[in-house]
Amino acid sequence: MNCTRCKTKAVLKLPRHNAAFCKDCFNSFVHDQVLKAIRSQEMFKKNDRLLVAVSGGKDSLALWDILLKLGYKADALYVNLGIGGYSESSQEKVMHFSETVAAEYGAGLHVHTVEREEGAGIRELAMMVHRPTCSTCGTIKRYQFNHAAIRHGYDVMATGHNLDDEAARLLGNVLHWQNEYLEKQGPSLPASIDGFAKKVKPLYRLTERELAAYCVLNKIDYVVEECPMAQGARTLLYKEVLNRLETESPGTKQMFYWGFLEKSHTTKTPTTIMEKDRSSLHPCSLCGQPTTAETCSYCKLMAKAKTSTSR
Repeated sequence: MNCTRCKTKAVLKLPRHNAAFCKDCFNSFVHDQVLKAIRSQEMFKKNDRLLVAVSGGKDSLALWDILLKLGYKADALYVNLGIGGYSESSQEKVMHFSETVAAEYGAGLHVHTVEREEGAGIRELAMMVHRPTCSTCGTIKRYQFNHAAIRHGYDVMATGHNLDDEAARLLGNVLHWQNEYLEKQGPSLPASIDGFAKKVKPLYRLTERELAAYCVLNKIDYVVEECPMAQGARTLLYKEVLNRLETESPGTKQMFYWGFLEKSHTTKTPTTIMEKDRSSLHPCSLCGQPTTAETCSYCKLMAKAKTSTSR
């Protein structure tokens, strides 16, 4: 099997593109896909300051690596969730990448420790507030990502969501017809109001398998295990269904998600989303971050946790 581009020996075959690549051409392919995503969605410019949310997994570390190699100014934020050995291993991978790769580009790393800042780990907080762990985790991470981006003056917040993630999320939103989520399903959400950072997903054109291959070929050490709290998550079922479809018909995931983006682009624009947000958002009475209620979901969660510990 030879490389589609340079005709030397290939190391990877991509059925959805009917192509095979050697290491160098595969790296070029990955970088090209990210550049296409950035430019087509007008995610950010060369002089913008980026903050990458990293977890220690393949997607976020690959994203940080790619952005740095493409010449962008990208620092990172790691949120330690306090999930025992899993969080310890995740932070080790992040620190290793930061010290051995990111440091060469002058990139910095911010670390937020939930046990220290919120007073308990994710599992304990979830039990205190009687909410699912994933829901509690999402509330805290969304708040801290945005808070860090605004506090440290970053223009854009970038996450490592890939094609598999976005296609699975879209499938779930379509099955339940969650229109509010469908409206904001795109890979680039503008900073609709002061206090919100722009959020982008530059990896939406690449699959999990492609990003795992990128990490292996470029010797990026990452956490292989899924988060232990994710067991039984419906998103994993949706991914399994899409993987079966992809095996039978390569390109299904991209046709599904990219087709949605193309169709939705004709019915709404970032401007209309911004106008809708501006009309419903105002500062949280406790922390000042934008919210649709008097107090934001993060402050409500923390207040409930505090009440639980005081009983």
